[in-house]
Amino acid sequence: MNKTEVIARRILGWKLNRYDRWYDAEKEVFIYDFQPDEYLEHALLIVERLKSFGYTYSAAGEHEVCFNDVCASGKTLAQAITNAAFSLADNSTIDEEWL
Repeated sequence: MNKTEVIARRILGWKLNRYDRWYDAEKEVFIYDFQPDEYLEHALLIVERLKSFGYTYSAAGEHEVCFNDVCASGKTLAQAITNAAFSLADNSTIDEEWL
């Protein structure tokens, strides 16, 4: 799985409906062309979801962010958020009831 898939599945709880479309069962909507590393509005969906899990979001610089003690940077704020979220999703367990 790539970064986007890991984040969509493990953090957002989405299911892949088609190669270019995710399904959010909670909101009963389809999400097209999800690219959190490219679009800030997509990355902010991750921030909101992690906040709902109890994580604290902070910006450590223009292109560096932290979720609790997991920090990452990127060429843009969207990339930084995506990189930090991926590190969190890939290296720690997120409450199984949300998956």
